[in-house]
Amino acid sequence: MNPVREQLVELAANLRWIWHGELDSLLQEMDAELWQKVQHNPVAFIVDVDARKVEIASADPRYRERVEQAFKVLRGHEQETKHWSGQNAPGLATRPIAYFSPEFGLHESLPIYSGGLGILAGDHLKSSSDLGIPIWGITLLYRQGYFRQRLDERGRQTELYEPLQLERVAIKPALDAEGKQRVISLAISGFTVPIAIWCARVGRATLVLLDSAATTFPTSQQRHMQRLYAGDSHTRLLQEIVLGAGGWCAMRALGVRPGVLHLNEGHSAFAALEAIAKMIETEGIGFDAALQSVRSQTVFTTHTPVAAGHDRFDPRLVAEHLDPLRRRLGLTEEALLGLGRTNPADNEEPFCMTVLALKLASRSVGVSALHGQVSRTMWQALWPSLPADQIPIQHVTNGVHVPSWIASEMAEFLSRSLAHDWASRLCEPQLWDRAREVDHADLWETKHRIKNRMIDFIEQRARKREERLGLPPSPPLDRQALTIGLARRFAEYKRAPMLLRDPDRLARLLTRPGRPVQILVAGKAHPKDEPGKVLLQRLHEASTDPRYLGRLVIIEDYDMNVGRHLVQGCDLWLNTPRRPLEACGTSGQKAVFNGTLNVSTLDGWWAEAYDGHNGYAIGDSLCPVDQEIQDARDSEALYEVLESKIVPDFFDRDGDLPARWLARIQHAWVTLGLRYNSDRMLVEYTLGSYLPASRTTPAVR
Repeated sequence: MNPVREQLVELAANLRWIWHGELDSLLQEMDAELWQKVQHNPVAFIVDVDARKVEIASADPRYRERVEQAFKVLRGHEQETKHWSGQNAPGLATRPIAYFSPEFGLHESLPIYSGGLGILAGDHLKSSSDLGIPIWGITLLYRQGYFRQRLDERGRQTELYEPLQLERVAIKPALDAEGKQRVISLAISGFTVPIAIWCARVGRATLVLLDSAATTFPTSQQRHMQRLYAGDSHTRLLQEIVLGAGGWCAMRALGVRPGVLHLNEGHSAFAALEAIAKMIETEGIGFDAALQSVRSQTVFTTHTPVAAGHDRFDPRLVAEHLDPLRRRLGLTEEALLGLGRTNPADNEEPFCMTVLALKLASRSVGVSALHGQVSRTMWQALWPSLPADQIPIQHVTNGVHVPSWIASEMAEFLSRSLAHDWASRLCEPQLWDRAREVDHADLWETKHRIKNRMIDFIEQRARKREERLGLPPSPPLDRQALTIGLARRFAEYKRAPMLLRDPDRLARLLTRPGRPVQILVAGKAHPKDEPGKVLLQRLHEASTDPRYLGRLVIIEDYDMNVGRHLVQGCDLWLNTPRRPLEACGTSGQKAVFNGTLNVSTLDGWWAEAYDGHNGYAIGDSLCPVDQEIQDARDSEALYEVLESKIVPDFFDRDGDLPARWLARIQHAWVTLGLRYNSDRMLVEYTLGSYLPASRTTPAVR
């Protein structure tokens, strides 16, 4: 193989390229058109690129030197020991964390994510790499992933599932000593599930992907097993057994002996049961002793205050599928099912994965301060003798992996304005204090360049849909307008259509002479969420209203790429959840680092972050009992803050600059930059959970 091509293959095989740009410029220089066509996926680029173009680039000494330098940087990163974890948590090097999650959002080219849970897991893994914290992610390899969204001319959503082409993504089979792919077997009910193991390198971290495609499941489950969040509860239970129990077996097969189990949501709680069974078998101890040992090393993060977000299964189905594991645990059927029930004696109570995780973990956390409070109340029945404020559920507020989400132009601005190494110093207060002195003209010009690039992207996406459906071209977006972004899963409690409650007032807001406003909307509804699909269709119908034409724009096929463009390029980020139903909501945190201001109800992370000057609030922190009253009040508050504060702040100019607007961006960086990044999140998890858990007993065998 051509030496340059060989090194490019190695560079593409490690997903560190997601947040480090060495590979981007090299491949774009080789074939800019192809780089755009493959949507910035280096693995697909190398598969498709013309060999002659590789030879031409290889003949350039300067190009060869740049490839060699990028290769050295990657190898240096992988082998570096002088990182945060090496200095602050060296013991974890031999007692790594096994981090289980049903989805991981690393990059749009690997569609094994649907939304916030997966994006958080991906950011968790990336920051663990940056800090040198030894984490192994474990998830399922969904060969059809999450769906691609198509909207017809009326805004009705259709779900398309596309086969994942494994040779075009940055994953590789995990090989044994003979060079064969490792395959483990898992007993479920009356059949054996062979699970092939794949791995992805994410900087210093590793993601293990469990592939059950070779299993002949019952007909009703066969197709849906390869899709994320598809199928019925039976399929979901099978997936969660493979994720948890299969994931633990895969770690053993890879020779990894974790010191900590981290369950990211209850979906993976069977991992702890499998670890208990293995300890019973290898140590010759009883269930209670093994439970105590594994529990002391298990950390659980719950992500939702919405009851429907917690998996509950028919106990008869659980008993049937977990019968082989139950026998290894030495439990009666009643005792096993009791682990997943609030009241173990209630034989009619469904088996709840969150209840199981709470019982099997010694440290349980919510994902924001408010969510911690809500979770303590929600699960108080598990500790009936304790008052709500003493329920053992704490919180670690989510953060975002800044290098993955920040626009390159804004990263360069922060390098000029804060420090050249700002990205490795996110947790230093002194760094963000420098934001008080940034140059307003430079900041405003930087935001405009990012905004123009976003608008180009959105208009290109719109043209493709219009050509597919034979629709007339839509009006161009206004590059001087106050541009509001709204992107999320279309669940009813998120109230995406809030601005439509007063259509005439919205029309006046969008079209006021000299102060134009436009709203960009993207999002998917779960395939089975018909009310969510109706919300999406309502917004689409409104976008065709002559009063809003060109001012309210729906963007098809929301994914990480669309989300990245929107949080980077919009002026204002809108979030409208019904308090207190948003656990955290990290899209607004991504907006912060891109100089995009937030306007949100005081829910999730914004409830603890908003100080009156670092963005805008919708309403207050009260939660009326009547839902309609709450929605009406919040809608009125949103109109009011837009009309009386946001629009004037954006359009009132000191010369050519909106001084009050830019001052709010500065203040947002000073007050939020330090806290709402995933480096801080990982440090909190490590000091507060991982180190205490890893020191309790020897690594789980």
